Amino acid sequence: MRLTTKGRFAVTAMIDVALYGTKGPVTLAAVSERQKISLSYLEQLFGKLRRHGLVESVRGPGGGYRLARATDTISVADIILAVDEPIDATQCGGAENCHDDRRCMTHELWAGLNAHIFTFLRSVTLAELVRQQQKKADVVVLQDHRTQPATPRTPEAAAV
Repeated sequence: MRLTTKGRFAVTAMIDVALYGTKGPVTLAAVSERQKISLSYLEQLFGKLRRHGLVESVRGPGGGYRLARATDTISVADIILAVDEPIDATQCGGAENCHDDRRCMTHELWAGLNAHIFTFLRSVTLAELVRQQQKKADVVVLQDHRTQPATPRTPEAAAV
């Protein structure tokens, strides 16, 4: 099983909207620019995210998208399922017909893996992913600040 770009891009875009949407709606053009995701692809994804009640669209000047729910109530599984991304490691898609129209010998193994993956993705919230990104930004700011030359502390030192 592998997660396709559809699921990855949807999660990335939702993190972006959560990070940058604190002051108002976020345009898909801005998300596209920051995340290097095709605008037309984002439009398709956000149509699905909107239909599943994860984002709301705001029309008019200053319009864009905002989250429809609090970040701590949106799980990664919610996002992935909203964009029709299957979470399935079985060869048969769960139909139990993978070996001559019968269940294969490893079906239970892969079905169990599906359950663990889904439980994990359900347990990770958008709020957690946003906090992770904010911590990274704090570290970058700290590093940038340390690399800047020291500023003089007194007016006399500045004149020298």
